[in-house]
Amino acid sequence: MPPNTTASTGDKPGKSGRKKGRKARLIVLVLVLAIIGGVAYGAYWSISTVRASFPQTTGSITLDGLSGPVEVKRDGYGIPQIYASSDEDLFMAQGFVQAQDRFYEMDVRRHMTSGRLSEMFGRSQVKNDEFLRTLGWDRIARQEYDSKLSDSTKKYLQAYANGVNAYLDGKDGEDISLEYAALGFANDYKPGKWTPVDSVSWLKAMAWDLRGNMQDEIDRALMTTRLGPQQIADLYPEYPYSRNKPIVREGQYDEITKAFQQGGVTSGTQTSTGTTGTTGTPGTTGTRGTTGTSGSSTSGSALTSQLGGLYKLLDNVPAAVGVNGQGIGSNSWVVSGKYTVKGKPLLANDPHLSASLPSVWYQMGLHCRTVSAKCKYDVTGYTFAGMPGVIIGHNADIAWGMTNSGVDVTDLYLEKLSGKGYLYDGKVKPFTSREETIKVAGGESKTIVVRHTADGMPLLSDRDDELVKVGKKATVDAAAPDRGDGYGIALKWTALQPGTSMDAVFAMDRASGWSDFRSAAALFDVPSQNLTYADSKHIGYTLPGKIPTRASGDDGSVPVPGWDSKYKWTGYIKQNELPYEFDPGRGYIVTANQAVVDKDKYPYTLTTDWGYGTRSQRIGDLIESKIKGGGKISTDDMRQMQLDNSSEIAKLLVPKLLKLNLKDKDVREAQKLLEGWDYTQDADSAAAAYFNAVWRNVLKLAFGNKLPKELRVKGQCLWVDKLDSTGPVDDDTKVRECGQRDADQAQPDGGDRWFEVVRTLMDKPNSDWWKTPAGVGDRPKADNRDELFVRAMIDARWELTAKLGKDIDTWSWGRLHRLFLKNQTLGTEGPGILQYVLNRGPWKLSGGEATVNATGWNAAGGYGVVWVPSMRMVVNLADLDSSKWINLTGASGHAYSAHYTDQTGKWAKGELLPWSFSAKAVDGSTTDTLTLKP
Repeated sequence: MPPNTTASTGDKPGKSGRKKGRKARLIVLVLVLAIIGGVAYGAYWSISTVRASFPQTTGSITLDGLSGPVEVKRDGYGIPQIYASSDEDLFMAQGFVQAQDRFYEMDVRRHMTSGRLSEMFGRSQVKNDEFLRTLGWDRIARQEYDSKLSDSTKKYLQAYANGVNAYLDGKDGEDISLEYAALGFANDYKPGKWTPVDSVSWLKAMAWDLRGNMQDEIDRALMTTRLGPQQIADLYPEYPYSRNKPIVREGQYDEITKAFQQGGVTSGTQTSTGTTGTTGTPGTTGTRGTTGTSGSSTSGSALTSQLGGLYKLLDNVPAAVGVNGQGIGSNSWVVSGKYTVKGKPLLANDPHLSASLPSVWYQMGLHCRTVSAKCKYDVTGYTFAGMPGVIIGHNADIAWGMTNSGVDVTDLYLEKLSGKGYLYDGKVKPFTSREETIKVAGGESKTIVVRHTADGMPLLSDRDDELVKVGKKATVDAAAPDRGDGYGIALKWTALQPGTSMDAVFAMDRASGWSDFRSAAALFDVPSQNLTYADSKHIGYTLPGKIPTRASGDDGSVPVPGWDSKYKWTGYIKQNELPYEFDPGRGYIVTANQAVVDKDKYPYTLTTDWGYGTRSQRIGDLIESKIKGGGKISTDDMRQMQLDNSSEIAKLLVPKLLKLNLKDKDVREAQKLLEGWDYTQDADSAAAAYFNAVWRNVLKLAFGNKLPKELRVKGQCLWVDKLDSTGPVDDDTKVRECGQRDADQAQPDGGDRWFEVVRTLMDKPNSDWWKTPAGVGDRPKADNRDELFVRAMIDARWELTAKLGKDIDTWSWGRLHRLFLKNQTLGTEGPGILQYVLNRGPWKLSGGEATVNATGWNAAGGYGVVWVPSMRMVVNLADLDSSKWINLTGASGHAYSAHYTDQTGKWAKGELLPWSFSAKAVDGSTTDTLTLKP
């Protein structure tokens, strides 16, 4: 049975805060004197500093390097539309305008991607810089720029950099952003010039956050300290293909499968998806070990100890676009014109990423006055500050959206260390090494040595002294080599090879049809994304990316032995063998991180860790309902679908919960909230608040308390079975263990994998998973499913009483489910007064986890919003000026700008803004015009 655990009644350990050091103390001192003190000079300083960095948006500015005048037209939300007569002028102006609004954000990003955060923020960031230097994002980006990207792309990147530097020219830090004024009191940091590589590196950071199943690999291996193979398999059930349809159902992969069966596909080996392990009754104890045949020889403390330490390193790396690991998703779907009001396709997209201030996205339009060989672009949409071009949006001919595919492009290898090298097929190979010097604001520089294997895998475990010690002492299974000099963890990842994704951005921006779009998408090698497509007549989907193939028996689901060559990658899937779909007969395509293809109809394993399709199936059901009802779908219908708050897990559980006999009248009172509830998670819903509290407690009691400490939330301390090197000690010895993960990363997170886990166990009411000991006071123990549900309802009632009060008439989901927007540097780590200046919120939100309106929360950590639809858009191919869009925050990164968070209120209500595209529509919405002159 799952390991026996008991909640500790002792004091919970306090959350460890990161050291702010001298920088923070100096900022506190100066701001207290200048802002709080209220002296005349201090008041003048604060107002003038804030205003000094606001961008000029009217009149004219001379920019050396332009070949002709450029107009920057901004609407009432400060969103810029740029008009130029050459490509170079267009992208130079884009760099200038983005720097006007967001340079501090851009500067922090490039310091992150290059591992130079310590130059800005001091000693507290040295460990992060060490890890980022080991990954070497900017080094790979430099190789891309030097040897892989086209001449035209390099020209655009340089023009963009020239525009950024034209903005910086002659400015001090306080002229650029309020944050620099604060940093200026702490160190002598001055922003340097922008380079083309700074832009390219950002794609590596984006790829890191969207890297696929690496977190699942780590989690599965860590689970082996407490759970057996069948138990782990229970927690990673098969994807429900029969219930939640994959993306591609009528696509071109049937031809690939046929060719494979006839011996015509040679770039990979067919493997089945899913987690393998010792067979047995679900909920019973199997033989301890790593799930999956590929990792069977890497279990033991060598792996689990290394991975536990590696997770701590990963967790500290700043997120680029989203929560690291699980939880990152998106919705995008496209509907054929035969089912729309205007008779032309509609395309919707809302990527789910971490909430940040400013938003990770930047809205803008890039328009050539006349599209020609000299000036090729007329495109609008969302991009990243610091990158030229448009990432998601539309041009005059086509529209496209993106969701994370989740394909497996990373593998962790346990390396056997020997002297100055590593073991490979019985021989010792030398590491290749390089030195990296990290400059530290206000401190001494630090030099590190980065080691990597012959095929370029960096040794991540070198970045933590404790991991090095653990690796030297670790034990392994008999199948592994002798310990010798210890073990380490190396990373294989497609993004650590030079690629062409920057070429893809410009190629998609100027694509005029399906064929152009597919050719452009083929250049988008990392991160691999689901791409939806529409033009005035057609809809489509394609999966691009550099996706590895592995040897038979290795499905990429767990870390593998680095000393055995049979676990190396065997190649990459050819682009013409990747799944796509064009004008399917059903009339729509939905991508929401579900399986791309049915595993039995495609010869390659793309991943074993798809999202479980809850959102995608709900979107499909909403479309089908409209179609079967004889109605036509409008732009506003697409918007309403984006806001769907329905809870699929509530539909499964509530009928069971209402049948339970509850003795406590206060708990029965809460139970009555669920009667007649329509399962929608509106912000003002008391029923949604109570159900989600019950769901959280079901997960905690059935699973969370049985997971190893490395997966549980910080501050949760339990009495658990003592472990030795082989597993639990059979003498009833208990030890107190406290969780180690941050609240937004702990398990069980409550996502749709856990929906599927519980759905599968519903038919096993006596499974050991449903057993839990008695709690504090009179909280009853549970020996079966219904008893555990009763306990969860009791615990939820009193949890909400503590949080929201005893009167259930005052309860609402929005009081629990709140969004706070924080500046991602000084707004999270700076002194309180500076956080007050930079941060905004809260907003009470509708929606929830694995809901179409995906305002995600982590059930292990609490109810607060941890990821969001970071933007929403609906493109109308019948009339592009009738398209709609909105951003999470605003165009500006300047605190107290009118456009800092001017879109957030409407975003929270589910509203969309008009999206002007034609010259006439843009002129009609323009409030400010700035002319950039040569």
